Amino acid sequence: MRVTPQRLKMAMSLWIPNLFSGIRVKRFAEDWTSATVELHVNVFTRNYVKTAFGGAMQAMTDPYFFMLVMHQIGRDYVVWDTRAEIEFLRPGRGVLTAHFEVSPAKVQELRERAQDGAKVLEWFSTDITDRSGEVVARVRREVYVREKKRVTQATSRTSKPTGPRRP
Repeated sequence: MRVTPQRLKMAMSLWIPNLFSGIRVKRFAEDWTSATVELHVNVFTRNYVKTAFGGAMQAMTDPYFFMLVMHQIGRDYVVWDTRAEIEFLRPGRGVLTAHFEVSPAKVQELRERAQDGAKVLEWFSTDITDRSGEVVARVRREVYVREKKRVTQATSRTSKPTGPRRP
Protein backbone atom coordinates (compact mmCIF):
# COMPACT_ATOMS: atom_id res chain seq x y z
CA MET A 1 0.00 0.00 0.00
CA ARG A 2 1.41 3.37 -1.05
CA VAL A 3 1.83 6.04 1.61
CA THR A 4 -0.22 9.07 0.68
CA PRO A 5 -0.39 12.36 2.57
CA GLN A 6 -3.94 11.55 3.68
CA ARG A 7 -3.01 8.06 4.93
CA LEU A 8 0.03 9.36 6.78
CA LYS A 9 -2.05 12.14 8.37
CA MET A 10 -4.51 9.59 9.70
CA ALA A 11 -1.82 7.13 10.83
CA MET A 12 0.21 9.80 12.64
CA SER A 13 -2.88 11.12 14.44
CA LEU A 14 -3.80 7.58 15.58
CA TRP A 15 -0.23 6.57 16.46
CA ILE A 16 -0.32 5.85 20.20
CA PRO A 17 2.36 8.39 21.29
CA ASN A 18 0.53 11.17 19.40
CA LEU A 19 -2.98 10.02 20.26
CA PHE A 20 -2.37 10.03 24.00
CA SER A 21 -0.30 13.22 23.86
CA GLY A 22 -3.11 15.25 22.31
CA ILE A 23 -1.17 15.64 19.04
CA ARG A 24 -3.22 15.74 15.84
CA VAL A 25 -1.92 16.06 12.30
CA LYS A 26 -4.22 18.51 10.53
CA ARG A 27 -2.70 18.16 7.06
CA PHE A 28 0.13 17.03 4.85
CA ALA A 29 0.34 18.85 1.51
CA GLU A 30 -0.27 16.62 -1.49
CA ASP A 31 3.24 17.42 -2.77
CA TRP A 32 4.84 16.77 0.66
CA THR A 33 6.05 20.39 0.97
CA SER A 34 4.24 21.20 4.22
CA ALA A 35 2.44 19.80 7.24
CA THR A 36 0.39 21.29 10.06
CA VAL A 37 0.18 19.73 13.52
CA GLU A 38 -1.85 20.68 16.60
CA LEU A 39 -1.32 19.96 20.28
CA HIS A 40 -4.45 20.02 22.43
CA VAL A 41 -3.34 21.01 25.93
CA ASN A 42 -5.36 18.94 28.39
CA VAL A 43 -4.97 17.12 31.70
CA PHE A 44 -2.53 14.65 30.09
CA THR A 45 -0.41 17.22 28.22
CA ARG A 46 -0.05 20.00 30.73
CA ASN A 47 2.54 20.55 33.41
CA TYR A 48 2.33 21.41 37.11
CA VAL A 49 1.24 25.01 36.43
CA LYS A 50 -1.41 23.88 33.89
CA THR A 51 0.37 25.06 30.75
CA ALA A 52 1.66 22.93 27.87
CA PHE A 53 4.25 20.37 28.96
CA GLY A 54 7.53 21.11 27.15
CA GLY A 55 7.99 17.46 26.22
CA ALA A 56 4.61 17.45 24.46
CA MET A 57 5.59 20.57 22.48
CA GLN A 58 8.87 18.93 21.51
CA ALA A 59 7.04 15.71 20.55
CA MET A 60 4.60 17.59 18.32
CA THR A 61 7.54 18.69 16.14
CA ASP A 62 9.45 15.40 16.17
CA PRO A 63 9.20 13.66 12.80
CA TYR A 64 7.71 16.21 10.41
CA PHE A 65 10.71 17.95 8.81
CA PHE A 66 12.44 14.63 8.21
CA MET A 67 9.22 13.12 6.77
CA LEU A 68 8.74 16.04 4.37
CA VAL A 69 12.36 15.74 3.18
CA MET A 70 12.15 11.94 2.95
CA HIS A 71 8.99 11.90 0.83
CA GLN A 72 10.30 14.57 -1.53
CA ILE A 73 13.91 13.39 -1.93
CA GLY A 74 13.10 9.77 -2.78
CA ARG A 75 14.24 6.26 -1.90
CA ASP A 76 17.88 6.71 -2.89
CA TYR A 77 18.61 8.70 0.29
CA VAL A 78 18.87 8.01 4.01
CA VAL A 79 17.02 10.71 5.98
CA TRP A 80 17.03 10.97 9.79
CA ASP A 81 16.00 13.43 12.44
CA THR A 82 19.19 13.93 14.50
CA ARG A 83 18.89 16.86 16.92
CA ALA A 84 16.42 19.37 18.28
CA GLU A 85 16.40 22.66 20.15
CA ILE A 86 13.41 24.39 21.66
CA GLU A 87 13.13 27.87 23.14
CA PHE A 88 10.09 28.40 25.33
CA LEU A 89 8.83 31.98 25.01
CA ARG A 90 5.49 32.04 26.82
CA PRO A 91 3.07 29.62 28.48
CA GLY A 92 1.12 27.49 26.02
CA ARG A 93 -2.59 27.04 26.64
CA GLY A 94 -5.50 25.65 24.63
CA VAL A 95 -4.64 24.43 21.16
CA LEU A 96 -1.09 24.97 19.90
CA THR A 97 -0.11 24.78 16.24
CA ALA A 98 3.14 24.11 14.38
CA HIS A 99 3.48 24.48 10.63
CA PHE A 100 6.35 22.79 8.77
CA GLU A 101 7.58 23.70 5.29
CA VAL A 102 10.31 22.23 3.09
CA SER A 103 10.43 23.65 -0.44
CA PRO A 104 11.33 21.57 -3.51
CA ALA A 105 14.28 23.95 -4.02
CA LYS A 106 15.63 23.09 -0.55
CA VAL A 107 15.25 19.36 -1.27
CA GLN A 108 17.11 19.77 -4.57
CA GLU A 109 19.90 21.58 -2.70
CA LEU A 110 20.08 18.71 -0.17
CA ARG A 111 20.17 16.17 -3.02
CA GLU A 112 23.09 17.99 -4.65
CA ARG A 113 25.00 18.35 -1.37
CA ALA A 114 24.50 14.63 -0.58
CA GLN A 115 25.83 13.50 -3.93
CA ASP A 116 28.39 10.67 -3.86
CA GLY A 117 27.52 9.72 -0.27
CA ALA A 118 28.36 13.04 1.41
CA LYS A 119 26.80 13.49 4.86
CA VAL A 120 24.53 16.54 5.01
CA LEU A 121 23.18 18.09 8.21
CA GLU A 122 20.54 20.79 7.74
CA TRP A 123 18.62 22.79 10.36
CA PHE A 124 14.92 23.58 9.88
CA SER A 125 12.88 25.93 12.08
CA THR A 126 9.26 26.45 13.02
CA ASP A 127 7.26 28.37 15.59
CA ILE A 128 4.62 26.88 17.85
CA THR A 129 1.73 29.33 18.15
CA ASP A 130 -1.43 29.53 20.23
CA ARG A 131 -4.94 30.26 18.91
CA SER A 132 -4.32 34.01 18.93
CA GLY A 133 -1.18 33.60 16.81
CA GLU A 134 1.23 34.38 19.65
CA VAL A 135 4.51 32.47 19.43
CA VAL A 136 4.76 30.09 22.39
CA ALA A 137 8.02 28.38 21.40
CA ARG A 138 10.64 28.34 18.65
CA VAL A 139 11.86 24.95 17.53
CA ARG A 140 14.86 23.95 15.43
CA ARG A 141 15.37 20.41 14.19
CA GLU A 142 18.41 19.01 12.42
CA VAL A 143 17.90 16.58 9.56
CA TYR A 144 20.59 14.20 8.27
CA VAL A 145 20.63 13.34 4.55
CA ARG A 146 22.98 10.98 2.71
CA GLU A 147 22.79 9.17 -0.59
CA LYS A 148 22.44 5.43 0.06
CA LYS A 149 25.62 3.39 -0.36
CA ARG A 150 24.15 1.21 -3.10
CA VAL A 151 23.46 4.33 -5.18
CA THR A 152 26.89 5.84 -4.50
CA GLN A 153 28.62 2.55 -5.34
CA ALA A 154 26.61 2.10 -8.52
CA THR A 155 27.48 5.64 -9.60
CA SER A 156 31.19 5.19 -8.89
CA ARG A 157 31.27 1.86 -10.82
CA THR A 158 29.70 3.42 -13.89
CA SER A 159 31.85 6.55 -13.79
CA LYS A 160 35.27 4.83 -13.60
CA PRO A 161 37.56 5.25 -16.61
CA THR A 162 37.50 2.27 -18.95
CA GLY A 163 41.02 2.52 -20.39
CA PRO A 164 43.71 -0.20 -20.29
CA ARG A 165 44.67 -1.45 -16.83
CA ARG A 166 48.14 -0.82 -15.49
CA PRO A 167 50.00 -3.62 -13.70
